Amino acid sequence: MKQSPHVLIVDDDKEISLLVTRALEKDGFRASSAGDGVEMLRALKRGAFDLIVLDVMLPGKDGLAICRDLRAHGVATPVILLTAKGEDIDRIIGLEMGADDYVAKPFNSRELIARIKAVLRRTSGLGGEKDKSDSRFVGFENWRLDTAKRELLSEDGLITSLSTGEFDLLQVFVKHAQIVLTRDELLDLAKGRSAIVFDRSIDIQVSRLRKKLGDHAKDPKIIKTVWGGGYIFTPDVAFE
Repeated sequence: MKQSPHVLIVDDDKEISLLVTRALEKDGFRASSAGDGVEMLRALKRGAFDLIVLDVMLPGKDGLAICRDLRAHGVATPVILLTAKGEDIDRIIGLEMGADDYVAKPFNSRELIARIKAVLRRTSGLGGEKDKSDSRFVGFENWRLDTAKRELLSEDGLITSLSTGEFDLLQVFVKHAQIVLTRDELLDLAKGRSAIVFDRSIDIQVSRLRKKLGDHAKDPKIIKTVWGGGYIFTPDVAFE
């Protein structure tokens, strides 16, 4: 029997941790908590988690730095950031650090759980559109996308780590290669409308993808900007 998803809550506010834990368990999730980055690392060493709810304002190393370090070390576990700050700049920084979503405090526990479910659906591939083919690998340019392991491989077989958001967006691009997609269409296809997102998040994800694909920012050849329209993924795509 498949176990329910296990969520790690990283927040130094014990009342918030308890509130989120109770809400998750009531909804059928398993939940564990940590008070800071050190406790989080200990928990990650003890076992695997399906998602991390990470507070930005933590004692010691803050949540943004922790998220950046996780991605730098190839940890692809989805991360939802919690913060009292609601300005767009904080959301943008969070996405740049590799977060998959962002919820501002104070929040409704139902909203947070809805966001968690949406991210888990994207991560596990549940509830989304079916692949254009049943093939596991998708080839383009000098790259190969492993849709089962959610990994991007170079022609030398080296793995380039992708966050959940980057993988989802790249998968949308390869499925809709050589078609202009607006920001709204990319938001719908990559994230769905179950989460409150904004156009700028797509621009950030595209910028990060271009960098990982070696696509020159000022003159991109793989993901081109269509002014007033959105983006187009230009390479020929082969489903293997």
